[in-house]
Amino acid sequence: MRQVSPKLQPWLDAFNKQIQQLIDSGFKSTPTNAREGLANLTKALVTAAPDIAWIQDDLVTGTEFDVPVRIYHPDPESSLPVLIYYHGGGHMAGSITVYDPICRKLANATQHIVVSVDYRLAPECPYPSGVNDAYTVLQNIWTTLNNRNIPYQKTISIAGDSGGGALVATVSQRAQNDKTVNINKQVMIYPSLDYTMNSASIEQNAKGYLLEKSKIEWYFENYFQHGEDPLLTSPLYCEFTDNLPKTLLFTAEFCPLRDEGIAYCDKAKQAGVSVQHVHFSDMIHAFLNMEDLVKEECDSVYQTIANFLNQH
Repeated sequence: MRQVSPKLQPWLDAFNKQIQQLIDSGFKSTPTNAREGLANLTKALVTAAPDIAWIQDDLVTGTEFDVPVRIYHPDPESSLPVLIYYHGGGHMAGSITVYDPICRKLANATQHIVVSVDYRLAPECPYPSGVNDAYTVLQNIWTTLNNRNIPYQKTISIAGDSGGGALVATVSQRAQNDKTVNINKQVMIYPSLDYTMNSASIEQNAKGYLLEKSKIEWYFENYFQHGEDPLLTSPLYCEFTDNLPKTLLFTAEFCPLRDEGIAYCDKAKQAGVSVQHVHFSDMIHAFLNMEDLVKEECDSVYQTIANFLNQH
């Protein structure tokens, strides 16, 4: 029998009640309240932000846009590999500020130099602005690190959650045929991979589990503003070859995006890619942003990522 973790259910019940009251009073979704919602959720429920030895903000120069990043170096006396992180938020919300505690934990756990990317967001900057920014950082981060005189290993992996997971998959697929870019490994946490919204889990988990089908539709309406074909833009339906990086992908049972994550793992395996799939049978979407309620599960995510990235 499917059952949401008792650690989450009371919070979820209160959240759903609050959302219904807002709707009854005339609430309308806007980019502002979407951004405030994710920021407030994360600030309230990810309260531990560990110290990092070296943190600086910088820019990665691109031909289209100079992308702001925040760099976390857990051991500035050592040359460490690099992990680029693309935050979640439905391509509309999230920021390096919101994800600061999460990236601190990632840097400490993995002993990687974490580069958190403040890619442009919809609706002000619709598709493909965020994708282009994500790729710019992948291509040009070495120049930024060199200008800082940061010791590093020239090994790069990428990671992201939700909409950031979509960027991971899209960037990896673009890099398959780019000999100038070499992605070591990729990590996706409950990623958005199918813009057609045709999976069974979209319907099964359509309402009542924080991320709802109607909200996903609204995100996509704001993200895709030029009549893009959802089939052609979905990472799930793009090219899969054995040039894709080794993959770690997390899914959650009560997440509308569950089945597209599972389908991605299957297609990557069929293409000859090494895939590790971790499924949380009682979690909801965005549980990493709710750490104080589900600390053991979040610790498990960070440790699994660390083990995966540091396996040779």
